[in-house]
Amino acid sequence: MERSYGWVIVGAGALMGCVAIGAMFSLAVFLQPMSDATGWSRTGISTAMTLDFLTMGIAAFGWGALTDRFGPRIVVLAGALLLGFGIVLSSRATSLLEFQLIYGVLVGVAAGAVFAPMMVTVTGWFGKHRSLAVSLVSAGMGMAPMTISPFAQWLISSYDWRTAQLVIGIMAWVLLIPAALLVRRAPAADGAAPGVPAEGGEGMKLGRALRSPQFIVLSLTFFCCCAAHSGPIFHTVSYALACGLPAMTAVMIYGVEGLAGLGGRILFGLLGDRFGARRVIVAGLMVQALGAGSYYFTRDVGEFYAVAILFGMAYGGVMPLYAVIAREYFPMRIMGTVFGAAAMISSLGMALGPAAGGWIFDTFGGYGFLYIGSFGIGLAAVAIALAFPPFPSEARGRLQPA
Repeated sequence: MERSYGWVIVGAGALMGCVAIGAMFSLAVFLQPMSDATGWSRTGISTAMTLDFLTMGIAAFGWGALTDRFGPRIVVLAGALLLGFGIVLSSRATSLLEFQLIYGVLVGVAAGAVFAPMMVTVTGWFGKHRSLAVSLVSAGMGMAPMTISPFAQWLISSYDWRTAQLVIGIMAWVLLIPAALLVRRAPAADGAAPGVPAEGGEGMKLGRALRSPQFIVLSLTFFCCCAAHSGPIFHTVSYALACGLPAMTAVMIYGVEGLAGLGGRILFGLLGDRFGARRVIVAGLMVQALGAGSYYFTRDVGEFYAVAILFGMAYGGVMPLYAVIAREYFPMRIMGTVFGAAAMISSLGMALGPAAGGWIFDTFGGYGFLYIGSFGIGLAAVAIALAFPPFPSEARGRLQPA
């Protein structure tokens, strides 16, 4: 009965991911209006998102360690308070540097308190349906382009970018603080509990875990995966506008990409429970690479929607599976720190896309090289993922007599 509360954790995590990640990624909608209103370059504004990913990753490692020590509730509550504060302050920024530091540091640190700690917490509440549960939490993040981004576009159209960010910051407080109070630490693992597997890497120390082949392959795959999709995600709206599409159509394409990501999270979660997370993640990474490369050839509305569905389904589907794979390799008592470290490395990949895309556009007057590069990095992610070692549970299964 106690573990049934895990579905409450899933719901709270989905809401928090939607609001926190959605608020951060809404900067993609603000990119052109802010540039037009302030004269700040796209590269400069995009750099704030690059800083977000860097600080989110570094913070995820610290937040993960705090989650292992003090539990997730205090961590996500601190993140909720900090997120609203960062966005409200950003709306008052008077210079590009001030905006970059506030939005790029405070908002990134706050988002890091939600993503890794909530994913880790959910892995401890579930065994048999772990992939699905983690994917549903991640699905909240997939809802962000369909909720926060269109809301931001409506606010910008009705008021101005500063008012829009102020409203989003206040909304973050209203929604995130109550959700954070619902979060609990997972109960201690019970080897006799039906459907709950024994911990991966039982007895493994943190230092050994961070030096293990499992962690190295996990973090490198995570890095290349994020490097492949961060630029195309962040510049979807700007690319559609550059192709001559109306602003609301561009935002709707971004929303459809997110909707496809939501469907991909659920689909890949079900497939991960049935066929194994490793197999599904390799297939998903290949589809992601093809989707990123396909944007290079995309020009009209129909093509944009088709590629957005393919690409969104793939990048959305693979993201939650990294936590599932980590849980198979490492024990729950160090999962916050281990997955936080992997998320920190992945954030370096996420940081490449926004700034690189802005630089490519400012330098070449288009986004073509962004999508070519994303395709190549996506193929590298596939190659690295093929090197995942067997899970401890698989090794134990082979040693058992038939």
